[in-house]
Amino acid sequence: MAEIIKDDNPIRIKKPKWLRVKLPIGEEYKRVRKLVDEHKLHTICESGSCPNMGECWGEGTATFMILGNICTRSCGFCAVKTGKPDEADEFEPGRVAQSVKTMGVKHAVITSVDRDDLSDGGANIWAQTVRAIRKQSPGTTLETLIPDFAGKWDNLQNIIDVAPEIVSHNLETVRRLTKEVRIQAKYDRSLEVLFRLKKGGMRTKSGVMLGLGETEEEVIETMEDLRSVDVDILTLGQYLQPTPKHLPVADFITPEKFLEYKEIGMQMGFKYIESGPLVRSSYRAEKHLF
Repeated sequence: MAEIIKDDNPIRIKKPKWLRVKLPIGEEYKRVRKLVDEHKLHTICESGSCPNMGECWGEGTATFMILGNICTRSCGFCAVKTGKPDEADEFEPGRVAQSVKTMGVKHAVITSVDRDDLSDGGANIWAQTVRAIRKQSPGTTLETLIPDFAGKWDNLQNIIDVAPEIVSHNLETVRRLTKEVRIQAKYDRSLEVLFRLKKGGMRTKSGVMLGLGETEEEVIETMEDLRSVDVDILTLGQYLQPTPKHLPVADFITPEKFLEYKEIGMQMGFKYIESGPLVRSSYRAEKHLF
């Protein structure tokens, strides 16, 4: 049971020992770290303080965010700034592709903020980025972690047309908590995104955060919903509150429970599952190519 701490701040739960992170090591990590610093490259791994950065960089995997750093949505779990974004940068795809090439990334994960201010939701920049990376680094495989494009399916088709090796869209939480956790998103719309991606021939992936107050029954129901649209890959990880302004952690899920969920999910028919307290959407992403 997690320890409750009381002080001058609202009640918070002390992190358990299994959430301790090892310091990044290894020659490949050091090489990438040096390149990132020298060329002032931008990765979500670094700016998001991902606990798995050292491991992923050591495997030649990195995650990049496109379409700026200001989101048009205000999800209760996410630390990305909300507001009015700058205009989309037509030169961004080339810069991201150059970063991938400079870092020698073997498997690149591309994600973005939501751009509900754009008529195409940023889909054109998404497609250009995939094409630019393939042109400069033809040996690099790609995963795109995409938004829902507000349910405008013509925009989603732009992603299908460039056919990344994996297309991911995160459900993030269970149905009951969606309005609180993903304020402007819709549970069934996200399932529709994943259904249409699969129908378009994509290898699909989704992620769910635990520890927001969901029940075991709700977690299993969510996994069943994802399998109902034939999602191939699932990630389950622990939610951690990025700032006091964000949703609090309701509970810390034990490593044993994460393993139990993985076993249940594999029996449901998922082809690959990453399930653990420190798992994030792009954790061991290169292994999801199968």
